[in-house]
Amino acid sequence: MILIPLPHYGFDPTESAVPWEYLTSRGVEIVFATPNGKAAAADERLITGRGFGVFKTFLMANDTAIEAYQRMSADTAFKHPISYSEIKASDYDGLILPGGHDKGMKTYLESTVLQAKVAKFFAEKKIIGAICHGTVLAIRTINPQNQRSVLYDYQTTSLLKMQEMSAYYLTVLWLSDYYRTYPITVEDEVKSGLKSSKQFQSGVFSLRRDSLKNESPAFVTEDRNYLSARWPGDAYTFSKRFYHLLKKVK
Repeated sequence: MILIPLPHYGFDPTESAVPWEYLTSRGVEIVFATPNGKAAAADERLITGRGFGVFKTFLMANDTAIEAYQRMSADTAFKHPISYSEIKASDYDGLILPGGHDKGMKTYLESTVLQAKVAKFFAEKKIIGAICHGTVLAIRTINPQNQRSVLYDYQTTSLLKMQEMSAYYLTVLWLSDYYRTYPITVEDEVKSGLKSSKQFQSGVFSLRRDSLKNESPAFVTEDRNYLSARWPGDAYTFSKRFYHLLKKVK
């Protein structure tokens, strides 16, 4: 059984629904968690493309991901999540931390309750996957044994500064700081919590997105029980690798 925590609003539909669909289609049970136990909703702009102008095709979720999100949002488990406070790491085999850059993500990224639960998953050596802003939640999670980030000794990737700032500059004139969840970029915040910035892996970035049949544009980083990816364009490869890690411990 895998846990996927979400904010009340603003998560990326691709980074949540693609892993959900890949895993559930292979018999893995998924439980969702939200701040208050009420159903979450993805960032609407990533589904409709509203406000993206000529960059709509590139910036919004693709049709396959949107269809997966529609199926996920109709699922009973998605409609009836538990609250962050109800999470017990010992009940699960693993954890997936999706991303998203809408300001609504702050109810997830800044939750000390959720961070304490994530720390338990790391302490119990569960399989943990983080993609995009999900790595921010991971880097902010403190190991109570040494007061350092749980990622301090791990290799990781995250949303790249180049990706974040490119999307910001493309849309800043009409979307303001929509693409800047925080003044510090995801990459810089993640690096700041690592023992060495050399642990951060960038990969070769492609504007193309991966698919179920084509992993070539994607990049993920695996270190022991932890898997990370950069953006929605890595979501299928991320899902496959997470499943393979899960099968190793079964």
